[in-house]
Amino acid sequence: MGASDRSGNPGLNIMWVEDWATRAACQAGTPDALFVRGAEQNKAKQVCSGCAVRTECLAEALDNQIEWGVWGGMTERERRALLRRRPAASWRTVLETARDQQTPVSL
Repeated sequence: MGASDRSGNPGLNIMWVEDWATRAACQAGTPDALFVRGAEQNKAKQVCSGCAVRTECLAEALDNQIEWGVWGGMTERERRALLRRRPAASWRTVLETARDQQTPVSL
């Protein structure tokens, strides 16, 4: 099974997708399009904006401290800022909990 419902609320269908990479919006494009600099990063972030697995992608990048590219709609600079604020966080837990509660992550 590729996803798990941890919300505990049968009215919500919030799933964490384990095999998220195969469902990513960027899957159809070229990987190099996500590893750009400057203003090109804004174009790369647009690919992420409607992605169904954006949260999983971002958690992967934060938990593994991936240094390059746009992941989950965030640039490396934006991810570094989050990591500085919460260096010991399990980002999967933080992001999954925020999504389950449908609340923004406080920085």
